[in-house]
Amino acid sequence: MSASRTIALSQLADIAGQANVSSAPARLAAYAIDGHTPSLAVRPGSAEEVAEIVKLAAREKLAVIPSGARTKLGIGRPPRSYDLALDMTRLDRVVAYDPQDLTLSVEAGIPLDRIAAELAAHRQFLPLAVPFADRATAGGTIASGVDSPLRQAYGTARDFVLGMEFVTGDGTAAKSGGRVVKNVSGYDLHKLMIGALGTLGVITRINFRTFPLPRMARTYAAVFRGASAACKFRHASAGSVLRLESLELLAAGGAGSGPLGETAGFPFEGDRWIAVVSVAGNDEVLERSRRELELLARGAGGSSLESFAEISGEGREKAATYIRDYPAAILRHAPSAAIFKISQLPTELEAFAERCKSLAMAWAVMMRGLGPTYLALLMRDVTKESIERLDSDRLGVFLPDERLPTFSLLFAPPEVKRDPNYRDASRRNLALLENLKKAFDPSGVLGPGRMRYEI
Repeated sequence: MSASRTIALSQLADIAGQANVSSAPARLAAYAIDGHTPSLAVRPGSAEEVAEIVKLAAREKLAVIPSGARTKLGIGRPPRSYDLALDMTRLDRVVAYDPQDLTLSVEAGIPLDRIAAELAAHRQFLPLAVPFADRATAGGTIASGVDSPLRQAYGTARDFVLGMEFVTGDGTAAKSGGRVVKNVSGYDLHKLMIGALGTLGVITRINFRTFPLPRMARTYAAVFRGASAACKFRHASAGSVLRLESLELLAAGGAGSGPLGETAGFPFEGDRWIAVVSVAGNDEVLERSRRELELLARGAGGSSLESFAEISGEGREKAATYIRDYPAAILRHAPSAAIFKISQLPTELEAFAERCKSLAMAWAVMMRGLGPTYLALLMRDVTKESIERLDSDRLGVFLPDERLPTFSLLFAPPEVKRDPNYRDASRRNLALLENLKKAFDPSGVLGPGRMRYEI
């Protein structure tokens, strides 16, 4: 270890305690990102310690990457440098919870399952049905910007995160928003932290609005032959008066995609597209929803509708898990997969779906009823030939349409991320992003190179 790293190790120990600092290679390997392993790792126990650590990093020019349970470190670009892993899992307290006011304040390192248990005791919940929810932390989930199928009914984190406390790249402790809805005022700077991967600030505390748990919920699946009917059903359902908890269109194709159907519990083969819809409410609401959804499915599908039925028990659990854990399910099946997150108009979904059928590589799609589309290209290995095929498929899916969708590379092997074709294009908002980075992190020590980018 260099002299500067030895000095940094001693200073970190003074801040967080010797037991919470490590330079052991075996422990540091757990924080590796795309082949980059830090020289040191530290576990602060308070927001004040976080601020002191970031000040030290800025002073010593140490590149810092914050993390929680490390379930989503694969998101984002490979770091240009990586000296210090900032493990936030010791900041795991419920700071304040007012069930009557439907507000919750937690430290960033608290696991989502602990939040769920705390809220369930008062028949409340957070609509964060996100990938890796059994291990993920609140701060990591918000910083990664992953969305939830429940956005159909409850919106995204931008809608129910009331405020945050965070530490900027110069070690300044800052706060934005409030702890209750009526106290939220001023600029919503905390919304910049959502999806920024810790490149603008280290989140230390989050204030949430909570929601009452639905009394009952049911899930239905409509199986269509072809994307056209499925997209028509999606448009009709999203535009109806029904209050849907979630709505997703699922499909997969190509050699090697078959097991994904078994994982989700649906027959993806034969150009089948499955619409999975969840509704909540009392018996009367649920029965009315079932009738109207079936009518919408028959009206959209005609002879293309193979079936419409409620799914329950094991089938419902398999579908819900596949939808919630979509990236995790894909990566378990194909560890070398490239997963894209795509934003496009609802009117463009059908044309996009048709282009997917021409892909040379095995693929899987999940379209939110309200929100983005996820496309997984299932690379079997990471070779030059595979990356070339991936690039060819990418161009075939995204470039034919004159109105190019906005898409980002969510998960991919490091070799794909480093490919020149996936580097920053000259986007209109690139200068704005660079100015934001300089304002919040003037020394450039927070996750250098990691900022999420669009292609």
